[in-house]
Amino acid sequence: MARIPLDPPRTLLNRLVAGYSRRAYGKVIEPLLALGHHRRVLLTDARFEKSLARWNKLDRGLKDLAVMASSAAIGCSWCMDFGYWEGRRNGMSHEKLHDVPFWRDSDVYTPLERDVMEYAEAMTATPPTVDDALADRLRTALGDEALVELTAMVAVENFRSRVNSALGLTSQGFKDSCDVPARPAHRTPPA
Repeated sequence: MARIPLDPPRTLLNRLVAGYSRRAYGKVIEPLLALGHHRRVLLTDARFEKSLARWNKLDRGLKDLAVMASSAAIGCSWCMDFGYWEGRRNGMSHEKLHDVPFWRDSDVYTPLERDVMEYAEAMTATPPTVDDALADRLRTALGDEALVELTAMVAVENFRSRVNSALGLTSQGFKDSCDVPARPAHRTPPA
């Protein structure tokens, strides 16, 4: 249960943000409702997220896995739910997204994907536990720009996940809208 009311004041800004969220995500995302209690925090977050969306040096799939690995390490169910939805929207397989919390025991990931998730977890630890060998492997595989973007994305997800977890935001049902519903049994039309 949220630790802050999810009914912020009905200001023009909050109504505009809610309308955008409904168009973009099919519903008003609860982090926006929580941040709607503080105009400057909401505006800063919106500008920052818009800027993040333009980062493009890191492969989208690797970015999705890093974000989810960080969310899983922190234990943010809202971020895991939304991350699954976003990963599916970006074309990632159900198996890869589903297995993120126990990626070490799964055989669906490439060595690079494993390094990315290991890096995300190591950065998320307090204190961070990134080692030189892992950073060197990633730098060799990704290049400097993509490694910087990966590092920044994990740091951003730490911010998001910690804010959402501290405010008590939990799954909002995004993952449920990704699964393909079972087809009804084929019926033969009447003659």
